[in-house]
Amino acid sequence: MSVTFERVEFSDLVLVRHGQSSWNELRLVQGQNDEARLTEKGRDQALRAAGELRAEHFDRIISSDLTRTVQTAEIIAEVLGLEIELDVNLRERSYGTAEGGSLDAITAAMVGVSDGVIVDEEARAPGGESLRALRERAGHFVRESSERWPEERLLVVTHGGTIRAIRSYCAGTPMQGSEWDAVANCTIWAVSRPKDATGS
Repeated sequence: MSVTFERVEFSDLVLVRHGQSSWNELRLVQGQNDEARLTEKGRDQALRAAGELRAEHFDRIISSDLTRTVQTAEIIAEVLGLEIELDVNLRERSYGTAEGGSLDAITAAMVGVSDGVIVDEEARAPGGESLRALRERAGHFVRESSERWPEERLLVVTHGGTIRAIRSYCAGTPMQGSEWDAVANCTIWAVSRPKDATGS
């Protein structure tokens, strides 16, 4: 497991990707489709993540409302003794009509990523969401959370694409031209919300 607390020592936002899901195992495009459930491996990953997080202080846990993230958050929340709050802004990027299909059928023209680099942040699958739109949604979450809980440390259980978008927003870097790095199941990423973030 990749735990990155050392990268941002005093982070106020800690991000966790959900555990392995049934659709991860089948190599199906998930997006905002809500049929997938955690596998036994995914539950074990969530327990291990909870163990890594046990020594950290959090004021609240916020999760995407999609089932695979809620199941992950429930396992972690039980260990940490916190209640879960849900936020639709933490959902994965929508892949429109591609959801439920094979990952092998996804093309660079549909997702805007080629050779591990974001080459077109406006690309989208039919009926889906662009990376620019995903970053805007992630930014809305960051600003709103800063307004509602400015002094609190938040644990956020979400999705790989959303983690990349939140990291991009908090760092103030564009997605266009950025590396599409690996965000494995139940890896942990620590970032800091911009000090000038507002709810506007």
